[in-house]
Amino acid sequence: MKHLIVYAHPYSESFNHAILETTVNALKNNGHEVTVRDLYQLNFQPVLKAEDTAAMRDGRVPDDIKTEQEYIEKADAITLIYPIWWTGLPAILKGYIDRVFSYGFAYAVGNEGIIKLLKGKKGFIINTHGTSKEVYDANGMTAGLKVTSDTGIFDFTGIEPVEHLLFGSVPYVDDAARKDMLKTVENTIDSHFPR
Repeated sequence: MKHLIVYAHPYSESFNHAILETTVNALKNNGHEVTVRDLYQLNFQPVLKAEDTAAMRDGRVPDDIKTEQEYIEKADAITLIYPIWWTGLPAILKGYIDRVFSYGFAYAVGNEGIIKLLKGKKGFIINTHGTSKEVYDANGMTAGLKVTSDTGIFDFTGIEPVEHLLFGSVPYVDDAARKDMLKTVENTIDSHFPR
């Protein structure tokens, strides 16, 4: 299986980076082919500009968008790894979705409504946040994050969401708790993407 990981965290020492390494290793250990697109390392330009939409309307997809779309086209599964900042995606990843998951590539509109153009792919999301899981569960944030990403991005474009892991209190827990989180990542990959 071909896996595309879209990763959005600016610090190479972050726990998100440990999640990335764990995800890559677990997938490779299961015999899968893995490609990582590290948006900060790529210095991905996240702002959707008028010239982008004008070019795409004319059938001329800008080169940086076309490159990312080609990675998505080749992938059987797409994994997003990112921290929750201000109850949402980091700006660089939101801009990636805005620009790359474009009309005519990820979705279209027909007589019956929305046409999902990325059917046949699986989607997996891994998030971290500083607030405790209990608070996010109680105030509806966990459910809200799943709806906006799993349904609003993946399902909207035809990608089947298979799992969404949210790890809370990450800056405040000890190393043993973080190791348990990484083990959860491995176990989830083994469950959804076995050898």
